[in-house]
Amino acid sequence: MRAGILAASAVATGVAYRKLNHVSTTTVKTAAIQGLTQATNAPADSGFTVNEPETSFQDITHYNNFYEFSTDKQAVADASANFQTKGWQLTVGGLVNKPRVFDLDEILKIAPPEERIYRMRCVEAWSMVVPWAGYPLSKLLEVVEPMSNAKYVAFETLLDPTRMPGQRSDVLKWPYVEGLRLDEAMHPLAILASGLYGRALPPQDGAPIRMVIPWKYGFKGIKSIVKIKFLTEQPPTTWSEATRKEYGFYANVNPHVDHPRWSQATEQRIGESGRRPTLMFNGYEEQVGHLYAGMDLRANF
Repeated sequence: MRAGILAASAVATGVAYRKLNHVSTTTVKTAAIQGLTQATNAPADSGFTVNEPETSFQDITHYNNFYEFSTDKQAVADASANFQTKGWQLTVGGLVNKPRVFDLDEILKIAPPEERIYRMRCVEAWSMVVPWAGYPLSKLLEVVEPMSNAKYVAFETLLDPTRMPGQRSDVLKWPYVEGLRLDEAMHPLAILASGLYGRALPPQDGAPIRMVIPWKYGFKGIKSIVKIKFLTEQPPTTWSEATRKEYGFYANVNPHVDHPRWSQATEQRIGESGRRPTLMFNGYEEQVGHLYAGMDLRANF
């Protein structure tokens, strides 16, 4: 499968990143986020910040997996440079008491923005440390009031090949879809992100709104969301549908469960030389391990 080949080649790309690649120099000009609460004010054991060097703004905005624009990481910034989010709406429905269509301004005002400095671990075995801006997804859930029989949350990315030219290819089935168990979605580490480095998200990082779930591999962090739906049954997810034996629904970072074509025991931190050990649940085991108590994490990968 073409997508699998691309993923495998991306591992080598991450390892040799500093020596072999010259990222785009596209200038990112997004608005500053007002009223941002700094992560340094968070309790030390919350997991809301990590005491590790942050990946540079240049790398975060110019080394991107976003197949809706391009399968070439270095090309995404240029391909998405003119992406427009004017008139953006987010439809929230399914098993909720208060279904609603939000415009972007309404979404951003649900809760004050917080800075969350999270590790981000790609399934391709490279990683970053990103200072996101956003608020817990649970704040949105409180507004729409999930029903008692809602067990899962499904997400959907914009489908518009005019604005997202990569959707003209068959590398994946479009639109991109993802999902979480409701208890995962309610966890305070799971955020709806609208910015990074104190500025609004640029298109290549998922503008205008995306999910960030730091204990899971990066492909779970669906970008440019237009639909959220609450369900009783586990929803389909894009990468699991593309190759079920390689990408599971849970996608929890686990150094003990390798991808069929490469080890997950170590990772290449972008901007650093050498490799570092991968941490269980990406270093968030204390915060989220209880969500998976009693589960076989090899079967539920």
